[in-house]
Amino acid sequence: MENNTDRPLTLRLSASLLLVGQILYVIVTLFHTGGDANNHPVIFEGYAASGTWNIVHVAQFACTAILLAGLLALFFGLDVQGETAKWTGRFGAALTVVSFTLYGVVLAVDGVALKQAVVAWEKAPEAEKAARFATAEAVRWLEWGTRSYEAFALGLAFVLFAVPVALAAKIPRPIAYLMALSGLAYWVQGWTAGSEGFSPAHVIGIEAAEVLNVIWAAWLLAFASRKGELSAAS
Repeated sequence: MENNTDRPLTLRLSASLLLVGQILYVIVTLFHTGGDANNHPVIFEGYAASGTWNIVHVAQFACTAILLAGLLALFFGLDVQGETAKWTGRFGAALTVVSFTLYGVVLAVDGVALKQAVVAWEKAPEAEKAARFATAEAVRWLEWGTRSYEAFALGLAFVLFAVPVALAAKIPRPIAYLMALSGLAYWVQGWTAGSEGFSPAHVIGIEAAEVLNVIWAAWLLAFASRKGELSAAS
């Protein structure tokens, strides 16, 4: 069983992974082919021509693994009492694993299937282009669906984790509120991806979640570092 003196270390590890994973994800995504993602004829041409497509999506997967590892580590770093806090934390941890699995499906569809579909469309003879384009759009719509439910699951994980964080001894409660807001931002992503694809509203949801994650993870890291220093001094 983990000693209470080890909890600041676990919280620092959690916050560090969350912060590093989120920041690296933002940096990596800057290299993703940009443009109006819902303008399929134009954006598919960009996807087909991209020479960094595979490495960008593998890197996104790795960054998400770091981020979600930090969320799981948070479960072990919280000092909570009471069944409500414990069970919401457990469900949050389970949904974190589910979210990572769904994100793997998203990247399999986006990073592999869609790339192959748009390349096949780009190289197809003129007589086959309409059918190839329809196939690429079907893959894109599958990506919308998988990304939608991955975002819903991850948002729920953040909201559930916000409960034990709010009830944890001595952790500033605003951190929990920011986590819950992150969860709501992921739900915005889930709703918009499923209803209108990668629209401007979807992008706003992504950016809101990223900013909120950086703020509360940095705050948690500063708190855990300070707590660790006080524990070491006592």
